[in-house]
Amino acid sequence: MRLLSFLAFFTLGTAFAQDPPADMQVQDLRAGGDAQKRYFVIRRPGEPPKEGWRTLYVLPGGPGNAEFHPFVTNIAKFALPENYLVVQLVAPVWSEEQAKNNVWPTEKQRSPGMKFSTADFFLAVRDEVAKAQRLDPRHVFTLTWSSSGMNGYTLSLLPKAGITGSFVAMSVCQQNQLPPLAAAKGKPYFIYHSPTDFIPIKQAEAARDALVKAGAKVEFKTYEGGHGWHGEVMNNIRQGSTWLEQNLAK
Repeated sequence: MRLLSFLAFFTLGTAFAQDPPADMQVQDLRAGGDAQKRYFVIRRPGEPPKEGWRTLYVLPGGPGNAEFHPFVTNIAKFALPENYLVVQLVAPVWSEEQAKNNVWPTEKQRSPGMKFSTADFFLAVRDEVAKAQRLDPRHVFTLTWSSSGMNGYTLSLLPKAGITGSFVAMSVCQQNQLPPLAAAKGKPYFIYHSPTDFIPIKQAEAARDALVKAGAKVEFKTYEGGHGWHGEVMNNIRQGSTWLEQNLAK
C-alpha cells in the first residue's frame, strides 16, 4: 500500500476543499477514552428515524486523518438520505513510516508499535455508537478508498463487524491478506475504479471475480481521471450507496 496515502489525498480536488455544511451535528469522540481511537459522528438535527439510523462508516484514504472531516461531512449532507448517520474513523499514527506506508494496519499487515488493528478500532467505535444511538442493523455500510480499501474488504468478512454492504474505491486487493471469502456470500459490494489508476484495474477485477465466485453481489463501475475522486463525486457516492441499499441480502 506504499504511495497510496498522499496520492489519494492530493487528488480529491474541489470535493475535499469544500467547507462542511454548518447545519450538520458533529461529535468529535474517542472510543474508550483512547486518544488514538478518534472518530466523528455526523448527522442531521432531530430525532432518529423510527427504525433507527442507517449507518455509513467512513475510513478515509490517503493519510486517513481528521482533515478529511469536511469531505465526509459533505457526504453526509449531499450524498445520503436524511435517515443516515455517518461515522468517520481517524487513522491512528504509530510512527512516521507507518503513517506514510501502512495508514490502516490490519492483523496480517501490522506495523511496529501498533497497539490495535483497524478491525479492533472499528469494533470499539461500532460498539460505542450502538450504545449511544438508535441504529438500524439492516443497513450498516462502509466506504473505503485507496489506503483504507483493504479494510473495506476485511471488515465485510468479519461476522462480528455486522457490515451489510461495502463501497470500495480505487483500492488494491491482496486476497491472501483477507479472511475467508465465504463470509461474503449474499452481501453487496460496490467496487469503483479508474482504468488509468496507477493501481492496475486487474486487481479490482480480480476482487470482483473472487467475490462473485464466493456468492456475493457485485457492481463494478469505472470512472475517468485516474487515482482519486473525480467528476460528480457526491452523485457517484450516492449511486454506490443506493445500489448497496437495493441489493441487501434478504
